[in-house]
Amino acid sequence: MQIEVLTRAYRYDGIDLPVPSHLADDPQGLRAYHTTLYPQILNAEMVDAGLQGTAHVTEYRRAVGTKGR
Repeated sequence: MQIEVLTRAYRYDGIDLPVPSHLADDPQGLRAYHTTLYPQILNAEMVDAGLQGTAHVTEYRRAVGTKGR
C-alpha cells in the first residue's frame, strides 16, 4: 500500500489559481479571495473536477444563460 498526499487545486477558465496557506481549509474564504482576482467567480458554480495527478481539482465554471427574455 502506498499513501499519497493530495493537494487542493482551484481552476478558473483553464487558469490555476493561487491557494494561500491561511485559506487552504476555508472554501468560502478562498472563494472570496479568488473573487478579488476574477469577479466573474462570484456567480460561477463550483464543480468537483476530480483527481488530476496528486491534486484534487475544483473548477469555477461560469453560469451560462440568457439575460432577460
